[in-house]
Amino acid sequence: MNLRLNTLAEMVDPNSRLADIGTDHAYLPILLVKNNKIKFAIASDVAAGPLDNAKTDIVEAGLTGNIETRLGSGLETITQEDNIDTVVIAGMGGKLMSDILEAGWQNGFRFETLVLEPNIGEAGVRNWLMEHNYQVIEEHLIEEAGHTYELIKARFVNKKVIMSEEELFFGPYILKEKNSVFFKKWQGQLAYRKKLLENLNKAKDKDTARINKIEKENKMIEENLNDES
Repeated sequence: MNLRLNTLAEMVDPNSRLADIGTDHAYLPILLVKNNKIKFAIASDVAAGPLDNAKTDIVEAGLTGNIETRLGSGLETITQEDNIDTVVIAGMGGKLMSDILEAGWQNGFRFETLVLEPNIGEAGVRNWLMEHNYQVIEEHLIEEAGHTYELIKARFVNKKVIMSEEELFFGPYILKEKNSVFFKKWQGQLAYRKKLLENLNKAKDKDTARINKIEKENKMIEENLNDES
């Protein structure tokens, strides 16, 4: 079972009109249509190779009438006429993800629902959501094949829903749940960050701002790891 893929699929609302950005093999749209959860999806990718794979898989699944493939960067492949209400972006860095969402925002897109899985820089993605009137409504922290993934679902509410620094950093729902993956992930991260801090403090030209930021975050991590009962 692909836990990450299935969890993403569970986070998509029934009967959504979906755009999967960076679709790769279009596994997610195929799974959702096959399970009769949605009827229409756009599978979009910036690279022709993965999109060709997606086309092949869609044809083999007999779903060419339900899933359209689009070649292009980010949300540039989506038009207002597509009436997309749900965008999934999974498996890329948080900075790139935020840049894609910002470009869409600047082009007038206000998607009702976003399902996101940044593989780094999750706090930056949550900050983008907060600043653009999206409310985080569901999160999952999972582990699969030695990797941890933070999955975030947000709804456009047209008002700013403030998250604390801690909530932005860890995720409000992930912080509430604090499952076993949480402790495993952040114990590993803390060890890595302490080593990083050692190296930064050894440098001739110290990056004081960065050192202070990491020290502050490390303290936050330690406080939350101490909650383990």
